[in-house]
Amino acid sequence: MKPSKQKSLLVCIGLLILSLACSQTGIPTQPSASSSDWYTLYFSDPGGPHSDSQRGGPDAALAEAIDQAQLSIDLAIYDLNLWSIRDALLDAHQRGITVRIVTESDNLDRPEMQALQSAGIRILGDRHQSLMHNKFIVIDGYEVWTGSMNLTLNGAYHNNNTLIQINSTRLAENYTVEFEEMFIDDMFSSFSSIDTPHPVLTLEGTQIESFFAPDDSPQSRIAELINNAQHSVHILAFAFTADPISQAVNAAHQRGLEVSGVIETGQADNSGSDFQSLVDAGVDFQLDGNYRKMHHKVIIIDGQIVIFGSYNFSRSAEERNDENLLIIHSAVLAAQFEAEFDLVYQNAQ
Repeated sequence: MKPSKQKSLLVCIGLLILSLACSQTGIPTQPSASSSDWYTLYFSDPGGPHSDSQRGGPDAALAEAIDQAQLSIDLAIYDLNLWSIRDALLDAHQRGITVRIVTESDNLDRPEMQALQSAGIRILGDRHQSLMHNKFIVIDGYEVWTGSMNLTLNGAYHNNNTLIQINSTRLAENYTVEFEEMFIDDMFSSFSSIDTPHPVLTLEGTQIESFFAPDDSPQSRIAELINNAQHSVHILAFAFTADPISQAVNAAHQRGLEVSGVIETGQADNSGSDFQSLVDAGVDFQLDGNYRKMHHKVIIIDGQIVIFGSYNFSRSAEERNDENLLIIHSAVLAAQFEAEFDLVYQNAQ
């Protein structure tokens, strides 16, 4: 056997052994997955091995979780065209699982949405000019899935996104209360109430702050954390038009902290964007290098605190759209987000 063929055979055998080991030990096989006892974190991988096939991305893990549901599945999702999720929801509904969906009315005509409705799954559109921009799923009152990832092919395979699964009945209660405020009480946008049961909770020694906009007004808390930063502020922003956050970022730079960020190129020159003013002030803010979309909404502070969710750093997110946001105080989780930040920053223009 030629050395090149022998080497290829050895590589194939090694990959097979690794694959078998992962399946037997429960190690996530989706791209860029990191886990602990209470969470599993996924990042989409634009241009990676799954992006062409549009199979095996973060949605595969969510579909598997839906397949394991025993009682209920609540989804507050801006958009849906992933067949993996559609099929998993249809199967769950046929098994007798209670499936409820709240979505942005503009996306109700999606064929996937129509298929779910035709099967008898209840879907409520927001019917407001503002956006129902949430991206969260609650399974069995215990699992919460959230992040920046829309349940679309672009969201899972072509745009830079975050998806996290957290096991916590108290966090799930927060999200269920917000969901039912929309689905049952029909209250969206500024009509929402400030009624989160556990706005701050501790999960296995980790502090988690839970916000829903516009009712909880998270902007002031974000600015406060940036103003209290001691060493570094790293930002991945799809949009950046929130002046109080921009002012806090500039102040951190003026204090001599390590401040750097990446913004979605298509949003950098939009009306109200603070990108150019931050660059002019000397802040290291770059344009992203993904020819699709850099869709993250992430701020990492001092390598200890991570801010992320559906919430763009914008006036619309703060005042009008239905959004969700988590602030997690964890050096371990922050390190995983720092690795994603480094990857996106290195690919910036």
